[in-house]
Amino acid sequence: MISTDRQYFRNMYATSDDPWDLKTSSYESRKYGLTLDTLTMERYHNAFEPGCSVGVLSELLASRCDRLLVADIIPSAVSQARHRLERYGHVLVEQRAIPESWPDDTFDLVVLSEIAYYFDAEVLCEILSQVVRTTEPGAHVLGVHWRGVTDYPLTGDGAHEVINASVNLRLVAHRLEKEFVIDLWERAG
Repeated sequence: MISTDRQYFRNMYATSDDPWDLKTSSYESRKYGLTLDTLTMERYHNAFEPGCSVGVLSELLASRCDRLLVADIIPSAVSQARHRLERYGHVLVEQRAIPESWPDDTFDLVVLSEIAYYFDAEVLCEILSQVVRTTEPGAHVLGVHWRGVTDYPLTGDGAHEVINASVNLRLVAHRLEKEFVIDLWERAG
């Protein structure tokens, strides 16, 4: 199977400004709390969150980062995220697609929340190559994915298996829930 066609996301946002109920879902709220609890550093210097959607998790990450770049491919999602995050001068919201427009910067935190399973294993490995290229040893990679049945190229568990297979990342925290998995990896030296 190939990566999810980007038209899928355009269609999702054409029918709803928040297609996954990120702003109101108790599931999302609980998952976000556990996601932040999984981070082992109190502060991160420079973080990147691709696939930020409307910026709900981004807003929570903002308090833990000196600089935060968030991005999405859908213009309306980017617009909502900009509005949500406008009071944070250290947060930059951009429209960009990964892996082809991965930023040229050095990050100490990369957040892959609910996006890795939209890619097939080959493209996810390409994304991981970009992660390694733009991080230094000791940087963190946070993965958070739903574990239910999907018609995406990978399941949440499958996406984390691909990430776990990277020789450049070492698993440092693992939380397995019925509905989602949260893993924190450290960039190896």
